[in-house]
Amino acid sequence: MSRAADVAALAQLACLLEVSAPKPGNVSPKTAFHDARYEDFLASAVAIGPAIAGAALHPLGVTIRSAVEATRRWTVTNTNLGIVLLLAPLARAALTRDAGSLRDAVRSTLAQTTVADANEVYAAIRLVSPGGLGTVPDQDVAHPPTVSLLEAMALAQGRDAIAREYVSGFATIFDRGAPALCRARAAGLPWSDAIVHAYLTLLAAAPDTHIARRAGAAAAGDAQRLAQAALDAGGMHRPAGRAAVAALDQALRDPRNARNPGATADLTAGAIFVTLLEHGWSHATEEHHAGA
Repeated sequence: MSRAADVAALAQLACLLEVSAPKPGNVSPKTAFHDARYEDFLASAVAIGPAIAGAALHPLGVTIRSAVEATRRWTVTNTNLGIVLLLAPLARAALTRDAGSLRDAVRSTLAQTTVADANEVYAAIRLVSPGGLGTVPDQDVAHPPTVSLLEAMALAQGRDAIAREYVSGFATIFDRGAPALCRARAAGLPWSDAIVHAYLTLLAAAPDTHIARRAGAAAAGDAQRLAQAALDAGGMHRPAGRAAVAALDQALRDPRNARNPGATADLTAGAIFVTLLEHGWSHATEEHHAGA
């Protein structure tokens, strides 16, 4: 298998692991939204493979738009825009770096984005029309961009967690998400529980911007506090923490999915992908078996 095929497989695996973990407020094998089922996310994970495999051969914006268009042929709702926005730069960085860290390669990838990249991403965003997007006075997605993708993300960083990752060089994923996942795995948690624990860590760190857009800042703050309370009770490591996680899940369920921490779920997928890129599937699995 080629390096490109390996990276694409890890990206698909990250998506599959993320949606298969019962993260509070999200779609999972036993929970669905009114407009999206678990199977939709499985199909989306498969759909992005070819675009991610070609991440080194095409500009970043083209990869993102291709992955979103491929997903759209399988689903009718927005299942993975945020995930694709995170995984595509990581894949390109992994496939194009000669030396140095993955993190440095991501920074370089983002610094090289162009107006053309922004135009492709704007088209991808318009295609899926994510909920609560609204309008902005400068570089709105309804109009052609006049700045690079990174510059456009800088304008949105105050209201969008994905944009914040672009501007910070994926700081939340590298500094908080991936380390939390690795610690949970090293402590003996299986992948599903470790992913939920990492998700709680991310949700407790900052208000989810998807909730803030859909349900308001107060609702996002409530979710953040409940996630911290679940961690304080032991998270996925203790029965009291698991009970708090179940209560959090109930608090985040509503008919419109307005309290769905979708941005945090996207960051979790990015953290899984980074973990797989840096440690590999076999190595991570062997570590868990050795500690069991």
